[in-house]
Parts: sequence; C-alpha cells; structure tokens
Amino acid sequence: MKTLLTSTVGGIDLSLSNITLTITTTATALMAGLFFAYSCSVNPGLARLADTSYLAAMQSINRAILNPFFLIPFVGLVLLLPFTAYLEYTSPVSPRFLLLAAAAITYIWGVFGITMLKNVPLNEALDAFNIQAASVEDLTRQRLQFEEPWNRWHLIRTIAAVLTSVFTILACLFPSSSKI
Repeated sequence: MKTLLTSTVGGIDLSLSNITLTITTTATALMAGLFFAYSCSVNPGLARLADTSYLAAMQSINRAILNPFFLIPFVGLVLLLPFTAYLEYTSPVSPRFLLLAAAAITYIWGVFGITMLKNVPLNEALDAFNIQAASVEDLTRQRLQFEEPWNRWHLIRTIAAVLTSVFTILACLFPSSSKI
C-alpha cells in the first residue's frame, strides 16, 4: 500500500499522503473553528437568555447540528487522523508521523470521546425535557444541571480541537518521509 500514488504537478507533491494530510488538516481546522466560535459567541449569547429561552435554544441547536456538514468531518476524523498518521509511518519515525499520531490521540479522546461520553448524554437529557410542561423551578433546575457541565466539557473539547489542528498544521511543515 505504501506505493500507491505519487505524482507531481507544477512542483506540488500530489502523493496520497499529502492529499490525505491536506484533507485532514482542513477538517481539523473546521472542527476547531466550529468549537472555538461556539465558545466565543454562541455560549456567551445563550448565557444571557432566560431559562426557558436558553433551554429551547439549546434543544434547537442540538437538533440542528446533526447534519452532514457537521457529522462527516466530526466522525470522519476518527478514521482519517489515524490513517493519515499511518501513511507517514517510517522507521525511524518522523516528526510528521509523531505530530499526526498526537493529533489522532488528542482528537479521538479529547474531542470525539468527550463529545460522546459527556456532551451527548447532556444533550439527550435536555432533548427529553419537556419545556412546555415544566414549572419555573423545573426550568431552573434543568438549566443548572445542563449549562455548567456542558460548557465545561465543551471548553475541554475546544482546547483539544485547537491542539489537534495545531498538530496537523505543524505536521504540514515537516517533509514527508513517506513515498505514498
């Protein structure tokens, strides 16, 4: 497999490893940007809302984000990052491989793992909550159970997403030792 595709067009190395690295780096930047923008604008904006409005907005956002524009890069990176690292594996290991391996670990555990183990269960509990049937006390309690833990875990996955993107960008700065 390590001799599949290699060509140069206009001085640009169009090897499988470089094409995959470009796609991977773009996807990690998109995920980091999404999480960062959410942390800098959406969360502070939502924090200003009354309980009913906040809970309704979060329910709506959590339902809306389940679309291909989010899901393809979000889930795809779980496979793409290790594959991209694999394509750069040589003996001895190269800096590019080490950075991509670090990116894969950071993303799988720090972004995907936290999302699935922490944020998604909070989203699902919120989705099951009936805002219209809730008392004022129920609304306040639901917000307290959701907002602070969700934002804490979101901040951690945002930091992990930014680190993942930095690792992939740094990997681009090192020459490929792969012949793919």
